[in-house]
Amino acid sequence: MTFQAILFDCDGVLVDSEKIYVDVEREHLARIGLHYGLDEYMDRFQGLSGVDFWAELDRDHRALGKGPLPESFGPDLDQATMERIDRELSEISGIKKLLDAHKGPRAVASSSRLHRLVHKLKHTGLFDYFEPHIYSGEQVENGKPAPDLFLFAAEKLGVEPANALVIEDSSNGVKAGLAAGMTVWGFVGGGHSHDGHTEQLMAAGAHKVVDSHDNLADLLMADKTPA
Repeated sequence: MTFQAILFDCDGVLVDSEKIYVDVEREHLARIGLHYGLDEYMDRFQGLSGVDFWAELDRDHRALGKGPLPESFGPDLDQATMERIDRELSEISGIKKLLDAHKGPRAVASSSRLHRLVHKLKHTGLFDYFEPHIYSGEQVENGKPAPDLFLFAAEKLGVEPANALVIEDSSNGVKAGLAAGMTVWGFVGGGHSHDGHTEQLMAAGAHKVVDSHDNLADLLMADKTPA
């Protein structure tokens, strides 16, 4: 099949930020009594919009009889996360080579807040590969796993959903792409990938799973994606 466009998630697909988010978030959540195993955390929260993420955490905190999340939790977490992003963030190996070779329409469709998304792409030198087609879950009514963001990105690119390919590293993202009627390939080449990651994405419905951008490029060539 020839895909008319590729829609990339950002965290864990374009930039190696997911490992930073997971480490910082689990550390700070443990401090307020919310303890999650890695597999559970990734399956439940990875790929969610910010609104849904915070709602789930607040619900879990209240279930412990502790009331709403502490007011200082969000600002403290944001500060700690951004400090590590600015110190450590890099692009996923091979992504610039792939983007240099691929000349077809493409977009970023990420649950990240738009200003954070732009910051990460600029920090890693990826912004110019996608601008102006950089889209955030803030721009649609329902975040992943709902299809809204991918449908929005496809509309902006002027392509039919059935002709778009989604590259996702989260179960929620895979489900969103499928709900949008798109082909979805899972990606497990980020620093946060763990035992069972491939199986999680396949269980969510991914059509294929790839473990590097070099392998992704090979698959795109085999599928005769515009390049």
